[in-house]
Amino acid sequence: MSEIINRVASSPIITINLEELYPREERVVFDIKPFLLQELILREKDFRAALKDIDWSQYENKWVAITCSADAIVPNWAFMLVATYLDSIALGYAIGDLKELEVMITEDCLKNLDLDSFTDRPVVVKGCSDFPIPLFAYGKIISLVKSHAKAIMYGEPCSTVPLYKKQKS
Repeated sequence: MSEIINRVASSPIITINLEELYPREERVVFDIKPFLLQELILREKDFRAALKDIDWSQYENKWVAITCSADAIVPNWAFMLVATYLDSIALGYAIGDLKELEVMITEDCLKNLDLDSFTDRPVVVKGCSDFPIPLFAYGKIISLVKSHAKAIMYGEPCSTVPLYKKQKS
């Protein structure tokens, strides 16, 4: 009887599982709308006083999108002021909506990826995940890995869709 060999496990393929890299902590929104007078006007003195009264610990270990859901002109400094309170408490924040927060989180979690480990190797970007990975993350991983990898595929190592193959020189 011959030994069963797992050819996938012994291959040079590197699998990138974005689910393992992507943080799962809660995402929340800090909306400036409730601080506006008649949902239109930001009064600096009142806004500053209201921010001082907030229990900022509710944002601890969370990712925060700082936004304004009202159709009002809010000065940039107001968003920045909120950020000063969140800076030492939240895991991270983005001035914008939840989609912009996800872009920021993606950039943050992929910035320390060891790109040299993909040099001249076939790479599979794992397809299935239990956690929703934003499409932006898939595009970002291609832009980071393409100049290093020999080939890039999508799916599982045993069943992949080819995406890119480096031209032989």
